[in-house]
Amino acid sequence: MLDFTWKVFKETGNIDTYLLFKELEKDNGDLPEQTEELANRDLPIS
Repeated sequence: MLDFTWKVFKETGNIDTYLLFKELEKDNGDLPEQTEELANRDLPIS
């Protein structure tokens, strides 16, 4: 569910989707490192 929510946010930039992602992340007890990994996964390498 986190991956889907992140992908929707990434495509739309919708702040409500991001807030939902953060809430789901908090409920799941995910570590901040996992969020950073998700954020960096789709960035092009310079």
